[in-house]
Amino acid sequence: MVTFDEFRAMALALPQAAQQPTWEIETLRVGAKVFAMGSPEGESVTVKASREDQAELLAAEPEVFSYAPYVGRHGWVSVRLDLVDREELRDLLTEAWRRAAPKKLVREFDAGQAGA
Repeated sequence: MVTFDEFRAMALALPQAAQQPTWEIETLRVGAKVFAMGSPEGESVTVKASREDQAELLAAEPEVFSYAPYVGRHGWVSVRLDLVDREELRDLLTEAWRRAAPKKLVREFDAGQAGA
């Protein structure tokens, strides 16, 4: 089980990630682009993904992953916090951040990870 606070901390640990309240939920952004969102009171969060990754996640674990309301048609995935594996969520957040972050920032992040 992952709490919303843990989810938020994972997201904010990524370079230049910031939290902004929007539409009565918390959006996690890099620059102006949203890569994840959710509510502290909610049972699930929403993470940006490719349509291919979305299809794989939904097929593999339909009890954990589902189409996100409103943005699911763009690949976004809804993730049940009480069922998701912590490291899988961390990986999903990192990939979501990569999709939203400027290419230069992603290259710098990757270079830092290679040296770690």
